[in-house]
Amino acid sequence: MHILPTLILVLFVILSSTLSAQAQDKLIARGAYLTEGILGCGNCHTPKSDNAEAISDMKFAGAFVITEPGLKAYASNITMDIETGIGSWSDEEIIRSIRDGIRPDGTLIGPPMPSPFFREMSDNDVRAVVAYMRTIEPVSNVVPASEYTIPLPPTYGPPVSKVADVPRDDLLAYGTYLTVALGHCTECHTPMVEGMHDFTRTNEGGRIFENIFGLGYTLVARNITPHPELGIGDWTNDEIKRAITQGISRDGRQHLAGMAYPYYATITDEDLDAIIVYLRSVDPSPTD
Repeated sequence: MHILPTLILVLFVILSSTLSAQAQDKLIARGAYLTEGILGCGNCHTPKSDNAEAISDMKFAGAFVITEPGLKAYASNITMDIETGIGSWSDEEIIRSIRDGIRPDGTLIGPPMPSPFFREMSDNDVRAVVAYMRTIEPVSNVVPASEYTIPLPPTYGPPVSKVADVPRDDLLAYGTYLTVALGHCTECHTPMVEGMHDFTRTNEGGRIFENIFGLGYTLVARNITPHPELGIGDWTNDEIKRAITQGISRDGRQHLAGMAYPYYATITDEDLDAIIVYLRSVDPSPTD
């Protein structure tokens, strides 16, 4: 006489487990899209060969050197290796390192890690990133400590608490979120003055990266404001999309490696449309 209630309970447990697994799969898929796409994490955290190709068996294992005035930064090992990576960190510790730039031991993660921009990453997206990172193969790789001769701030701001998702039907808000908080495009394309971004000249370009990623050449971030002559104001949407996803300029020139083109190639058309709405909304710079 107790068979029916027991059967219902079993079915409920199976259904709950299935829904939970589906939700986790969806979370990991979103994390994969972000991490392997617009966030471009592997562009810094996966070492490159001499021809700028990612070394596949060192995925996210770090030790990539980034040199700028005042710093020599080594991208950290962000695989789940317990000893040399972040495998011993809790989800909350990883989230704090991404958005607050604070390691579990309380030390600050310096530039070029774009934590000041990642602070606006939504709770759901940052948890998706962590869920995906948990699936990455651990790689044992000891990474040297980064070296700074520029002063680092004690923090990048108050501890991040809750960040809501940005509605996708608001193209400007969502495009701003994609471009600034996730893609951190303004991090490279906005000029620096005494180690700080000059946001009165957002996206104006001109920032110099000498021997970028140790590849032997110097890059200058271009003007991506809507300025008609100096920026991308006269570019078509398709030309902007091609530049982002393929690294091909309006005149057909192939850009040098530096921007995360292999990762940006996976950005959906829907997200690219929103990014373009944001790019066209910024004031043309320099102003007359």
